[in-house]
Amino acid sequence: MTDGPMRVLLVEDEKTIAVTLQDDLEAAGYDVKHCPDGAQAIAELKTTSFDVVITDVRLPGADGMQVLRAAKDARPDTEVLVMTAFATIEHAVEAMRLGADDYIQKPFLNEHVIERLRRIAKVRALLFENQRLREQLQTSQGQGLPGVIGTSRVMQAVIKTVRTVAGTDASVLIEGESGTGKERIARALHALSPRRDKPFVALSCGALPDTLLETELFGHEKGAFTDAQRQRRGRFEVADGGTIFLDDIDDMPLSVQVKLLRVLQEREFERVGGESLVRVDIRVVAATKVPLLEHVRAGKFREDLYYRLNVVPVRLPPLREREGDVPLLAQSFIEKLGGGRPYTVKTDVLEAMADYSWPGNVRELENRVAQAIALSGGATVLRRENLLPVDRSRRAALEPPTTLRSLREVMVEAEREHLKVILRAVGGHRTKAASVLGISRKVLWEKLKDYGIE
Repeated sequence: MTDGPMRVLLVEDEKTIAVTLQDDLEAAGYDVKHCPDGAQAIAELKTTSFDVVITDVRLPGADGMQVLRAAKDARPDTEVLVMTAFATIEHAVEAMRLGADDYIQKPFLNEHVIERLRRIAKVRALLFENQRLREQLQTSQGQGLPGVIGTSRVMQAVIKTVRTVAGTDASVLIEGESGTGKERIARALHALSPRRDKPFVALSCGALPDTLLETELFGHEKGAFTDAQRQRRGRFEVADGGTIFLDDIDDMPLSVQVKLLRVLQEREFERVGGESLVRVDIRVVAATKVPLLEHVRAGKFREDLYYRLNVVPVRLPPLREREGDVPLLAQSFIEKLGGGRPYTVKTDVLEAMADYSWPGNVRELENRVAQAIALSGGATVLRRENLLPVDRSRRAALEPPTTLRSLREVMVEAEREHLKVILRAVGGHRTKAASVLGISRKVLWEKLKDYGIE
């Protein structure tokens, strides 16, 4: 992938379409190579790299499906757009099953093709910039952050802060919505610290009731309560020498906050039911899904504890604020979850994904990619409806009752009847019929053949 003008291979044997489309594409800034023959296009693909291939279905030498396969074999990330008459929509569906990225219905306006290429160029430029920034991060900052992916400006600021404080023992408070990856940041802090060879212990403060949370954190002595048949070490003891990560600290009850404050101040505590002090050497990283200062003002969180935890604040932005990161994250999850298969996402779908708000943040994106792969049915192009939620108001339109005719069936029938009417009106003269219909003679010929009209 390069950052220069997109190279386009136009495969079309009808001279009028080829000349006008090539001229308009070149005027829009694209580097266009035209081939009037499918076999010639396949030979060209073996020696030259193209970003986009626009090919007709019916061609001399070799058909559009063969050109499609050659393009994907030569360079899997090449975008292939298939030109087809409306009546040959089945060809378009088959082409997309074989890896085509979209189809263009004939007759078409050149402006529509140019707009489609602009969208492709926008996403490719975004992917190129992500790749460049990723390489810069690896060069200037080692490996960025282990387990953390993001080249947006807001994520670069987070990465810089984390790398700056990782080597210290300063307490860090990570603030971010659910699903933004707070534990990944905590693990990166630990992995880059001198404590990396010691334990990293994580606990969600909202997952346990008050009594169990205290026991989980500080442990208990034998006989401290009915079921305490032996002494048990708590998470702080297990984390001795390493890092303890307290997730959802905003859910911690006030009764436990008092004991936590002492640990932060003195690095010592008593087990539940015990009297002897236990000393620990730990680094504390906490995370909150809400602005913790609001809890302080509302009397739900101790102010002194807040300032002990908030030595270094890290605000982890929601995915909707991470401009440019969605395609990079999606690709990363495909590599992680795809089992080595070359799954791809069409550029218009990536664009829609970038525009979606992702209320569940990175976790939602990962789940969507996992779902799309699971439902791919053997296809390597992941489907939009599995990557993005479907608006309930549109579901009836997307899934019409089987007893009703689809819009496409109605349109095909209307087009077939209209063609018959025009042919009768011009006495069967095909050149006149094409002129009246505003389409080329070749497109008319394709439609008549597909509809079985003599």
